[in-house]
Amino acid sequence: MVTIEEPREELKRADHLIFVTLKYTRTCDVIKNTIYRMISAFDLSIIRALEILKEKSKIEEIPLTPVSRAETFRGAYKRNIDILDFMNFYFLLKKIDRAEYTKKGEFRKNVCLTVMTKEEEVIEVDMAKLHEFYGKTKEFVDFMENKFKEII
Repeated sequence: MVTIEEPREELKRADHLIFVTLKYTRTCDVIKNTIYRMISAFDLSIIRALEILKEKSKIEEIPLTPVSRAETFRGAYKRNIDILDFMNFYFLLKKIDRAEYTKKGEFRKNVCLTVMTKEEEVIEVDMAKLHEFYGKTKEFVDFMENKFKEII
């Protein structure tokens, strides 16, 4: 059973990576690690929500893979536009995490991770974009915590 604090703990780790580690090291590996932590915060929040849905008999079982869990979660809340936006963002993070990437400006102020997705889409993740991603992930975790409080 995932506790409500576990996604918040992953956010703390991502926060430290952004505001402390990346500030001093400025490497693309730290950017990749931060994105991984954000994905992990999403995954833990989704698992917690699915556990609650299972307890309420709204779903039969919790899928084993993260993508299928996210799809089940999205299906359960398909009428909630906020959750659909968050799920699209989650899938963007997953796409960035598993795509081929190149490093630009490593060890410099303007470090940038350039990702080429399978759809030939180029995504550049720099410091500003990473802060934006972190803010959106934090917003999702806060949203889900409020949702849990409503349910309980």
